[in-house]
Amino acid sequence: MSFIETDLSTFLEVLGKLDANTKPIWGNISAQRMVEHLTDSITMSRGLGEYHLIVPEEKAVQLKQFLHTDKPMAQNVQVPFALPDTALRNSDLDDALDEFTIAWVDYEEDRDEDSEKLAVHPFYGNLNREEWLLVHSKHFTHHFKQFGLIE
Repeated sequence: MSFIETDLSTFLEVLGKLDANTKPIWGNISAQRMVEHLTDSITMSRGLGEYHLIVPEEKAVQLKQFLHTDKPMAQNVQVPFALPDTALRNSDLDDALDEFTIAWVDYEEDRDEDSEKLAVHPFYGNLNREEWLLVHSKHFTHHFKQFGLIE
């Protein structure tokens, strides 16, 4: 399986197909909640927020290996750090897309300043820049497919 390129213009081109009323093919989050969720993952990858490992370290090492495979993320997985009923923080989808864009630009600037910085993912443990790019590629592909934005 191929995953989306981790490039802001590519992301925005795909997200440009999204409408506030777009329904997911699976799951029950709204289009705006999905965009805010992706923004949350960018924030996590910057080492911001209260995220910590929620699996044993040995399991995280095993799970991290998944990032280097061509296997997609599973559908309909509930994780405690991304609940579908989390309150929306933006007034509308356009504001959520603006927030997403700013978050990605900030992420790129952070990583350009310190390419060795590690940030924790609750399942995969401490990840470096390249590992976070793998997470974002798989994760964004997962949600873009969820909303029928890519095949």
